[in-house]
Amino acid sequence: MEKFEREIRESKFAELMNKHFAASSIPKGIHCLSLRLTDEYSSNAHARRQLPSPELLPLLSDNSYHHFILSTDNILAASVVVTSAVQSSLKPEKIVFHVITDKKTYAGMHSWFALNPVSPAIVEVKGIHQFDWLTRENVPVLEAVENHDGIRNYYHGNHVAGANLSDTTPRTFASKLQARSPKYISLLNHLRIYIPELFPHLDKVVFLDDDIVIQRDLSPLWEIDLGGKVNGAVETCRGEDEWVMSKRFRNYFNFSHPLIAKHLDPEECAWAYGMNIFDLRAWRKTNIRETYHSWLKENLKSNLTMWKLGTLPPALIAFKGHVHPIDPLWHLLGLGYQNKTSIESVKKAAVIHYNGQSKPWLQIGFEHLRPFWAKYVNYSNDFVRNCHILET
Repeated sequence: MEKFEREIRESKFAELMNKHFAASSIPKGIHCLSLRLTDEYSSNAHARRQLPSPELLPLLSDNSYHHFILSTDNILAASVVVTSAVQSSLKPEKIVFHVITDKKTYAGMHSWFALNPVSPAIVEVKGIHQFDWLTRENVPVLEAVENHDGIRNYYHGNHVAGANLSDTTPRTFASKLQARSPKYISLLNHLRIYIPELFPHLDKVVFLDDDIVIQRDLSPLWEIDLGGKVNGAVETCRGEDEWVMSKRFRNYFNFSHPLIAKHLDPEECAWAYGMNIFDLRAWRKTNIRETYHSWLKENLKSNLTMWKLGTLPPALIAFKGHVHPIDPLWHLLGLGYQNKTSIESVKKAAVIHYNGQSKPWLQIGFEHLRPFWAKYVNYSNDFVRNCHILET
């Protein structure tokens, strides 16, 4: 019996490791899509056409429009976010999408939206390299994060070496693996903290993660009075679900660290990144970015002992006192964590968020939750078809 229990336990840890690798890798179909669209950019003038067309350029900074910001290197995911927003909107002609990507994906991303316009909505595609403000001098912390040997090893190294699996439960091990996703040291992932500088002429925007689907008209978000606050977000400490909706600061921070214990309250309610209303005028009057940078530096100095997981912890600190809670029906989280998510809740939510490892574009995505995402994939598109996206 002991031998069998040991074997079951070992197989569970192996399963978690395999799932982590599956979640961190790029599926062949999505890699193919990016390569083919990049090739199209170099050979097809239509794929290189200006986005948006010159006469629409003034609308990119027109505050009477609804501006969405999406930062991603996943072309398929970006297409679903934009398509779902446009199809769900009562006034798609008022939508402006600012899609930001990295240098290697820029040509492919541009090709996709040039060849697959979502009129009457407007789409702009920009590479990080095209933002004059986004220089290394302005983001020194991120250079440190990317170049710090200990950090690179933490996110890209051997996740089993040094781990005492006999003293670890599978669930704790799963949480630790989730915290070691390489995306957490990506500049694209940290980019949201620079939105006021990247879009100096905009007053109010909605920031979206690439693993969301929009199911309702989001124009009422611009009517929400944030009461002078910077960030309109759904609180994540009010639900029963222990994986996603019962999160307080103690779930993210190491309160045995003296700096954390001194400045933070372990019972303070956490909130969700992924669908946020940002009042950029209010933001520009704060020191949110400086606070974010200084705490990132402290965590680097402490060798990541203050928190481990990505961009949310420093944001929880930086936006402290600047968050206005919005109705949870605007943003349903957790579709990438567990298959227990209620289908009825999914149908009611304005935005559904596949945060967690089981992304809908991966084979490990939950089969009964994937259709809510897949219905916005254009399977008749030649590039999608030729790359066999999500075909088993």
